[in-house]
Amino acid sequence: MSESATTAEGAAGAIGPGRLVLVVGPSGAGKDTLLRLAQAACADDHDIVFPRRIVTRASSADEDNIALSPDQFCRARERGDFAVHWDAHGHCYALPLDIDDHIRAGRTVVANVSRTVLGALRQAYANVIVVAITAPPDVLAARLAARARQSDGNIAERLTRSVDDTAAQADVTILNAGSAEDHSRQLVRVISDDGRHG
Repeated sequence: MSESATTAEGAAGAIGPGRLVLVVGPSGAGKDTLLRLAQAACADDHDIVFPRRIVTRASSADEDNIALSPDQFCRARERGDFAVHWDAHGHCYALPLDIDDHIRAGRTVVANVSRTVLGALRQAYANVIVVAITAPPDVLAARLAARARQSDGNIAERLTRSVDDTAAQADVTILNAGSAEDHSRQLVRVISDDGRHG
């Protein structure tokens, strides 16, 4: 399984002063659920932005992504339309370039990314907060089985997948094994930067 990342080239220095809140975690941890709840809770705050990811997979109830074909994705990448892009689980993923404008304007951008791009993003942006969302292995397995998305590939492989976490040190960890509403409030506290970080 190949995973790689490229940030937009030509940026002089780290992009700021806004914050980039990056949500990471294993498949089945409930990242999309907590992000949806957090987005609803932050809907009235126009200084908090939840960009839609660009993915070479159809949008679904699990994620409202912008779907591109592999060829469309490749052309968009060559045009420089992405702030960051990576490959995972047989698909290509990206965040739109306009997140840079939001961060330069002092806003907070919240996005679900691969752990493999954290090192590059910590270098490219001045104020990065990494939130790891996890769950016990049996919970992960049950969630992946219930989702049963063909494009997810082999569940056992995803559960045993290892990633070099050298650059993936989380600033905050949320164990998402109880109430999604409670855990989403933890995430909102981090996004809102109320000083408690969860």
